[in-house]
Amino acid sequence: MAVTIDARRESLERVTEAVRRVASAGGVIIFPTDTVYGIGCDPARESSIARIYAAKGRPAHKPLSLHLATVQELLEYAADNPSARRAAEALLPGPLTIIVRRPPFVSPRVTADGPTLGLRVPDDTLCRAILEASGPLAATSANLSGAAPYTGGEQGHEQLPDADLIVEAGPTPRGVASTVIDLSGEQPVLIREGSLPRAQVEAVLGSLRTP
Repeated sequence: MAVTIDARRESLERVTEAVRRVASAGGVIIFPTDTVYGIGCDPARESSIARIYAAKGRPAHKPLSLHLATVQELLEYAADNPSARRAAEALLPGPLTIIVRRPPFVSPRVTADGPTLGLRVPDDTLCRAILEASGPLAATSANLSGAAPYTGGEQGHEQLPDADLIVEAGPTPRGVASTVIDLSGEQPVLIREGSLPRAQVEAVLGSLRTP
């Protein structure tokens, strides 16, 4: 059964220490972002990744993404991708997932054995403090597969997937999933328009193709 820590009532130091302890032990954490709550773990812990899939009932072919504390950290995963650098420097932190080619040092379990990797730097101070404490988290939305994402507030925790720690912080700022762009190929592709309007992305990258 998950331990819940309320970030609205506890000190940031206590919250991040709880996160650090659980993450370093290979635990699964539910945490707030700028869009919806995520469920994540250390991307090097394959057994923890498997727990997330089992807890959500998530189809095995659907990848997780990496949530990172800083833009500079993200660029380490997209070093040879000028479009990703341009998008990250202009639009992040923010409600945007950038897809790049998976670097060889990232476990293919994170990407469901696929060749690409989604990267996020949320625009939320608490979330980035959590990610500073935990290190990168391989994550997806904190809901049972097919159910509405958890956005905090009045919704109950009984509908959340199984985890070791829940960081509750009330309603998320946006309450809508991130926009997703694929920059792994020659032309940028809009996979999903979410919290960040398409026009803002196109102002940086030019016209986006749709699948």
